[in-house]
Formats: sequence, C-alpha cells, structure tokens
Amino acid sequence: MGLRANPTYRQRRFGAEVRKLRERAKLSVGESAALMGMHQSHISNVESGRTSLSAERLRRLADEAGDLDPAYVEALIDLGQQSGKGWWSLYRNSVRAPLLDFAELEAGAESIACYEPMFVPGLLQTRAYAAAVHRGGYVDVPRSAEAAAVDFRVERQRVLSGESAPRLHMVVHEAALRVTLGGRALMRDQLLRLIDACHLPNVTLQVLPFDGPVPFGTPFTVLMPRVRELSTVVVPHVENSLYLGEVEAVSRYAHTFAKLTKAALPPEAQHAKDTVRLIERLLYPLL
Repeated sequence: MGLRANPTYRQRRFGAEVRKLRERAKLSVGESAALMGMHQSHISNVESGRTSLSAERLRRLADEAGDLDPAYVEALIDLGQQSGKGWWSLYRNSVRAPLLDFAELEAGAESIACYEPMFVPGLLQTRAYAAAVHRGGYVDVPRSAEAAAVDFRVERQRVLSGESAPRLHMVVHEAALRVTLGGRALMRDQLLRLIDACHLPNVTLQVLPFDGPVPFGTPFTVLMPRVRELSTVVVPHVENSLYLGEVEAVSRYAHTFAKLTKAALPPEAQHAKDTVRLIERLLYPLL
C-alpha cells in the first residue's frame, strides 16, 4: 500500500498517539522499529499519519509502554483500522478537507460540547440560515460550491437522530439570536428550530444572556468519543481551523465550557428566566 499524500485528521491523530506510546516506552524510532519488526522509515511514516500499523504491532508497542487502559488500546487500534468512509465521502471533491474531518469526528463522538458566540451552531441551523451564512462568508465562492456546502451542513445534522446519536450540549450567546440574518422570516424559522431542538432527548441548549458575564470570544467544539483520551477540540477559523488533541488542551476547553454552562441560562422552561423563554421572547416580534 502506498503512502498517503494528504492524511486526514483521524490518520494524523493515530500517528500522534503512536508517537506518544513510543515516547512513553522511552524508545527511539530505531528501537521501536526493532521491537515491532519494521523498518525505521515505516515508523516515521506511521507517526506522520501517512500509513497505519497492524493491531498486533500496536499491541506490542502498548505492552512495552506499560500500564495502559485496555479500552484506550482497543480504541486506538480501531482508530487506525477505520476506513474513514461515511456519508461525508460523497463531498470529498466539493468541500474542504477540514470539514470532512469534522464530520468524521462528529460521527464517532459519544458527546459533543459546543460554544458559539455569534452564530447558531451548524447542527441546529435551518437550510435557509446556513445558506445566508455562506453567502456572507469571508471568501467568495461560486453558487455551485455554496450549494454543496449548505447540503453538507444539513447532512451533518443526521448525526443527531442516528442509532448511536451523541449527546449534544450547546451554549449560544444571545447576540447570535438577535442578528436578523437574511430577514425576519428566516430568523423566525431558525428560532422555531431551536425551540424544537430543546425538546430532543439528546440535546441541551443554553443561551448566554447579554446581562451575564463577559463572554468567551472564541467559538469551539469539544468532541468526545467513548474513550475520552481520544477527544478533540476544534477551534474554527476562516482560514484553517485548529484541531487540538492534547489532553491538557482538551481539559482547558472542557473547563471553559463548564464555566459557560454555569453562566448561561438554564435550558428548560421552568424558571422565570431561562433559555426557552428567552427564545420565545425573541420570536414574538417575528411572528
């Protein structure tokens, strides 16, 4: 099998985890190659995500590293053996690679925590709202590319209703709900969509109000698979989004999200001031 020219995030993450195992075992690249009966160059290509590693060899390295959670080892083996194919593969030639990586992470997540200060998060956007966001984007794109991007975003929402749908917890700043993006009718339908989402069993939505503490200015998403050591933080950017897999980084963003949930309005309509009632107040003038 030839080497990958452009490894996906999953493939790069697998390589990074293999490198962590090697370093934990205090082995040089040459020593780990000898341990697993491989050429030294093969190890370097594994760690850069350009090729994979058999389950047998990975277990050999994990044994040398010692005292590892068996669930982590098995999850890492699975990470390396996955084909990477899914519904997002149909968009490989029409949307940017980081978006495909993000969809693959969502598909493998057990829970997702998302903070958005300026826009309704993609998993809860209506088609019209998503189209308006793309039309006002940072980079001008042809109408055909815009259509593919909107279709892709809407398709991502299937993850919320699948057999193994993740738990989704979102904190959205009130500013995102007050912007009349694309007109009154568009925002009315979008707010109604948010109210509907509040009643989904696997979705928790909270609004961070204007009269709350100063908001965290950067949107981010923490995607957590069953084995938390393989979690990823994605910080979106108009040029290149930041993908963080280091345990310390994931912990920092998870801690920030926990603080945001405490500052945001409670999710359910059971208090004088909560998320659903705030959305309903914003919706009333648009009816």
